Amino acid sequence: MSHPIRIGISSCLLGEAVRFDANHKKDNYIVGTLGQFFEFVPTCPEVAIGLGIPRAPIRLEGDPQAPRVVGSADRSRDVTAPLTAYGRQMAQQLPALCGYLFKSKSPSCGVWRVKVYQENGRPAKLGRGVFAQQLMEGRPLLPVEEEGRLGDPALRENFIERVFAYHRWQQLLAEGFTPARLVAFHSAHKLSLMSHGNAPYRALGRLVAEAGQRPSAELAEEYGRGFMAALTHLASRKRHTDVLQHIAGYFKRQLDGADRTELAETIEAYRTQLVPLVVPLTLLKHHLRRHPNPYLEQQIYLQPHPPELTLRNAL
Repeated sequence: MSHPIRIGISSCLLGEAVRFDANHKKDNYIVGTLGQFFEFVPTCPEVAIGLGIPRAPIRLEGDPQAPRVVGSADRSRDVTAPLTAYGRQMAQQLPALCGYLFKSKSPSCGVWRVKVYQENGRPAKLGRGVFAQQLMEGRPLLPVEEEGRLGDPALRENFIERVFAYHRWQQLLAEGFTPARLVAFHSAHKLSLMSHGNAPYRALGRLVAEAGQRPSAELAEEYGRGFMAALTHLASRKRHTDVLQHIAGYFKRQLDGADRTELAETIEAYRTQLVPLVVPLTLLKHHLRRHPNPYLEQQIYLQPHPPELTLRNAL
């Protein structure tokens, strides 16, 4: 990598004692595994706006779509405005990031189903932390996730795939957006996009066909938005199976009957959940080494992230 892949992160997840109770929420997978591949940029918005350590806890209250952030015990203490302002500020001032890992359930950093308390005192899990909301609005293409959801193999792999994809997209823009580079980028991601859905792939293909006919800045903005949106759709087992069979089709003339049968049976074993995705992919890569194919060799799908992460061993 020519540049480090930077990930924004809630400071407490790295073991920093910044929580309201002067404790932390160190996540060993994030620190020990992802830390080998990413450079973390930690932030604690609650400390940043001056709430101190330790501090009285805060919570979301009111309209789940536009909640207030108030003290859990002292509801007259309202920190909505400073958290909102800080989120907008960080969306502009944080260094170039390729993803963000937020602390779940937090009234400042939670992304999904954060408790929003109503007048009757009952919570509705429909809200989003105010800082997270502002940061996501300011950087809409940025891949985001909560640490708690990384325990789901599909969500974990999807987030990491999007981080590396966004990094490649940012590299393309840094090198200079040209029609030729867009065509090469789209071609290299064809199978990856197909695994997330044919409709987004076809829509992006129509944009690529307009390269050279539209203003570059406009086309880059639209393609980047569509590209990252396409990857947010989880790649299903059926879609992976379709892609695997598509790749296998490139070897039908090179392989003998026994090898073709073995490959078909291995893909079927994946489809029926007998083996993880890494098994048919390993076999396909074996055949690709024996029978080189320039088109397949450029496909990001075959290695969208470092193999040391073993993300596809659990899919």
